[in-house]
Amino acid sequence: MINMEFKSGRNHRSSLLFAIALFGILLPSLTGCSSLSGVNAIPVRRIPPALLGRGRSDMQEITLTRLRQDSPDVYDLGPEDILGIYIENVLGEPEEAPPVHFPEDSKDKPSIGYPIPIRDDGTISLPLIPPIKAEGKTLEKLTEEIRRAYTIDHKILPEDSDRIIVTLIKKRTIKVMVIRQEAGGQDGITKKGTGFTVELAAYENDVLHALNETGGMPGIDAKNEIYIQRGAFKNSEERDREFASIQYSADPCCDPSQLEPDDPNTTVIPLRYYPENFPRFDQKDVILADGDILLIKSRDQDKFYTGGALPGGEYDLPRDYDLDILGAIAIAKGPVGGIGSGANFSAISNNGGGNKVLPPSRAVILRKTPGKGEIPILINLKRTLSNPNERILVQPGDVIIVEYTVMEEVVNTIFSIVRVNFLLNGFNGGGF
Repeated sequence: MINMEFKSGRNHRSSLLFAIALFGILLPSLTGCSSLSGVNAIPVRRIPPALLGRGRSDMQEITLTRLRQDSPDVYDLGPEDILGIYIENVLGEPEEAPPVHFPEDSKDKPSIGYPIPIRDDGTISLPLIPPIKAEGKTLEKLTEEIRRAYTIDHKILPEDSDRIIVTLIKKRTIKVMVIRQEAGGQDGITKKGTGFTVELAAYENDVLHALNETGGMPGIDAKNEIYIQRGAFKNSEERDREFASIQYSADPCCDPSQLEPDDPNTTVIPLRYYPENFPRFDQKDVILADGDILLIKSRDQDKFYTGGALPGGEYDLPRDYDLDILGAIAIAKGPVGGIGSGANFSAISNNGGGNKVLPPSRAVILRKTPGKGEIPILINLKRTLSNPNERILVQPGDVIIVEYTVMEEVVNTIFSIVRVNFLLNGFNGGGF
């Protein structure tokens, strides 16, 4: 039994000495060596600034009042408005009280008179007189014209007649569709992949009111843009055909989205912007008409991916703030800092081995170029702790590969052997 313990201790010491000797032989040749994957990445300092992206912290939020139209001082009448008109001895008898209408919406005022709609040509039809033009006029102006028609022009009523009342029973409405592709919401409203047909009253038919009726401002998983699609089917068909032709014939080196034709039937309203790209749109651009489609796109493609020494995963990029390489590694539960601390990094080890003395110090970001290619960007994670230029921002579609260098892998292996020998010698009662 004593002889077996002696042989076991001698074998452990031999393997330990072999590991130390191997480390001494390889150390000079491993200094500055690359990773095990052999990816020929370009150091971040050599990457053109255009490929590094720009921080979102420079962006400004648009003022919400730019998303709605100004309220008029007086209401101008138009087709599909429903008027309440009372004309004594013409629409109503002297002994009868004028009919009173109480609106369903509490924010509207009660109205008086018999319902008379404004026709598509902008006129109203009243008994005993020709049609009167109502479009573009105020209630006061229209009341005076009706009184003049009955008392002076056609002498149906005495000139001192003052029993003519004109009120507004129901404002005209504009029907628009709101398509929301983002998730979230409140009060039981789920906006993911939902569509709404919304009726907006005149002078409230704008982007802000449409959003308010369908769950509020876009959620954090939505793009910082609102699309308004207008026009008829034929206009849209021609646009889709033109864009499909460009996509089909585009050179592989080019980004087809940069060649997208100008579409006069689509208005894009940015919600955040860089100061030098001040959004220029007019009030008419946020006013909606019958049949318009308001589209809020989701950010389903604004993701980054991890691999290598990090657990493979897919993560959402934040919309309104920046995420750098260290933040992305932290989200993926990888090591940030603590180089050489001897902390437990087994959670990020591919083989599920024991503690790592040296965490990985190399990261490669595979980033898509404006064309259809991609470029590997090399990042030294040790330098990111002291050099902000190394902490580049993560962009949509980035693939982050965290790797051990060959030297780190050898050092970790040797110290693993040392640890095993120490434990085994402890169990066997032997020593070095």
